[in-house]
This record gives sequence, C-alpha cells and structure tokens, in this order.
Amino acid sequence: MAESSVLPADLGGSPDLERIILEHAYRGAHLQVVLRGVLALFIALTLVFVPPMHDAGVCLAILIAYAVWACGLALWTRRGGPGPVNAIWLALFVDLAVIGCLTLLTGIAAQQSWTADILSNGLFVIPLLACTQLRPGVCASVVAPTVLVFLAASWATMASNEEPWSSILLSTMALAILCVGAVMLSRIQRSRVLTIGHLVRDRTALLAELMGLEQRERRALSEQLHDGALQYVLAAKMDLDDLSGSADPEAVARITHALGESAILLRATVSELHPTVLDHLGLARALGDLARSAQARGGFDVELLTSEWVDDLRTSADDVLFSAARELLSNVVKHAQARTVRVELTRLDEHAVLDIADDGRGISREAIDRSLSRGHIGLTSHELRVVAAGGSFAVHPGPLSGTVAHIEMPFEIETAPDSLTSAAH
Repeated sequence: MAESSVLPADLGGSPDLERIILEHAYRGAHLQVVLRGVLALFIALTLVFVPPMHDAGVCLAILIAYAVWACGLALWTRRGGPGPVNAIWLALFVDLAVIGCLTLLTGIAAQQSWTADILSNGLFVIPLLACTQLRPGVCASVVAPTVLVFLAASWATMASNEEPWSSILLSTMALAILCVGAVMLSRIQRSRVLTIGHLVRDRTALLAELMGLEQRERRALSEQLHDGALQYVLAAKMDLDDLSGSADPEAVARITHALGESAILLRATVSELHPTVLDHLGLARALGDLARSAQARGGFDVELLTSEWVDDLRTSADDVLFSAARELLSNVVKHAQARTVRVELTRLDEHAVLDIADDGRGISREAIDRSLSRGHIGLTSHELRVVAAGGSFAVHPGPLSGTVAHIEMPFEIETAPDSLTSAAH
C-alpha cells in the first residue's frame, strides 16, 4: 500500500484492524488540531504585542484566513472514516507556507524586525505537527522543507535583524535535530501500532479457530445426545406404554412423567447446543426456542420481538448472533434474578440488530472485565467475534435497573426469502 494511506497493507482488510489503525491515526489528527490552534494563537499574540512595521493589514488578513481554514479543517476531521486522516498531512504544508510568508513579509521590508524573528520560531512547531503522523515518509517530506524555509527566512531577514551567520546556522541545526527526532518518533509510533495490529490479527484468528472448534464440539455433542440418550429415553417410554396394563398405574404414571420430562430437557439441550431450527427455519425461530427455554429455566417472562426479521432469511451473521444471544440469556438465567426479559431482533438495511434487556440486578463493564481476569471469557469471546466481523457489541446498565445488551453487525444474505427471490425474477 502506498505511503499516502494510513492503513498498512500487511495487516489485511479486517474491520477490527482498520478500526484500531484509524483510532490511533485520529488521535494524531486531533493532536494536530490542538497544536494548530496553539500556533494560530501564537501568531495572533505576536502580531498584537510585537506588531510589524509594514503590511500589518495583510498579515492580519493572512491570520484570519488561516484561523478560518484551521476551524474548517477541525470540523472536517470530525466526519470520521479514512479520508481525513489520509489527507490531513497536506495541511502541514499550509502551516509551513503561512509561517514562512508571515516571516518574510514582516522581515524583508523592515530595517529591523523583531516580529519576523519571533514568527520564525513558529516553524519549530511544524515537526511536532508532523510527528503525529503514522507515516515516517510523510513526516520527512514535511520537516525537510521546514528546515529549508527556516534557513531561507533567516537569510532573507539577516540584514534587518543583524543576525550573524553563526547564529543562523546554529538555530537551523537545532531545528534539524528536532526534525530528525520527529521522523524517528513517527517511526516508533507506527511500529507500535503495527505491533498492536499484528497482535489483534493473531488474537482474532485464534478466537475464530476456538469458536469454530466450540461449534463443532457442540454439533457433535448434540448429535450424540439426539441419536443416543434421547432415543433410549423415547424407546423406554414406548416400552413402558406397552406395560401400562400389567403394572402399578401410579408407578407407571411417575415413570412416564419422568421420561417425558427427560425427553423435553434433552430436546432443549440438543436445541441449545446446535439448534436444528437455526439451519432449517432461521434465526428468528431459533431465538424464539432459545427464549422459551431460558424462560422455563429462569422463571421470568420473555417478550420476543422479531416481526421485522423475515423468517426464512439466512445470513452470515446468524451463528454469531445466536451464540451471543445464548450466552446473554444464560447469564440472565444464572445471575440476573430478572422478572422480565425483552429480546428484539431487527434489520437495518444490511445490518442485523439484536437487543436483549432485563430488569434484574444489572452488570457493569468493570464486572465483565473482572470476570475476564478470572478466566471467564464467555461474553468477551462473543464480543470479539462480533467486533471482528465489523460489528459493535455494547453491554451497559438499563435506564432503571437490569442490563441492556446491544449488538449490531453487517451481514451477507446466504439464502434469500422466497418473496425476495420471486421479486428478483
């Protein structure tokens, strides 16, 4: 990938990695905004307290235009996305041009100008602005002309300021040292971000492998229970029905009830481990079975809202959303002591939105982090899967009590509903 892009090519195109790179790049962009504001203030104070002998109106006009431009640039960086952070380095040349022009304008025409001497010190801020970039090549392309502009401005105003060459060369050397340090700092920052990116990429890959292994184990265990224990229970219940006429009716009734309850529990367990309904009837129906199972185990009322999700729609997000819902509802059953739970599944264009809210004891982000530190990775692993797929996963206290979980993630349609298929034809 070209140096002009802030997103490194060797990290791949994972949305999670892109988010991390952009987050660090925007930190540098926001620091640029602050430093640019300080630089504009420095220029304004210089023009007020050490006014130039000539062209004061032109200098003021340049300052006002620069301040307006800086404000517009600050607003542009608030839009987000890779565009602003990929192009904001070009603004550094505007900073350089403004300070260079003001220094020459206030120094050349005057017999003696302290204004130009002070303004030239503003060039020392340019390396600080440049080192906020995650691209050492861009930083170097900015600081190199900065040294040249400083040397040229000092030479052009040498007569009016009566500054000897030794002073000019030593000041230029100090600026050059600062510029080299800025380039090296930019390299260090980029190296750190790339290291973080590689670690996140490896973590995401390991997590995907772990979750895939978990899904395979759940499927295998589900098949074993369905084909083994559940079949034996059903067979025993059938044999017991054949013996009902020659045995104690009360004993037969108790055994029949026990076997019936065992069959129900086994079916529920099989469905939770690997819901066949998810494959055959879709996410909405699978969430319905999951919610009813959680309601039976937790003793709370469940409000299920899936009317905005088409039943026979199959998407790439189904497994991730179902697994996350299973973990969240399991936590409600175990810890929340809730009376009511609301499960809502909606679709916003090509994004799926899942909300699960309860009125129980509630949980904080700190509690989740403490649980993770003790080795309980259940909820965090699902959060990482959602984020790695380009989605968002938020858990926070409810408005009055309980916990609200909000999951939003993009998806691709794997099997379109019949209505959409017929409409396409």
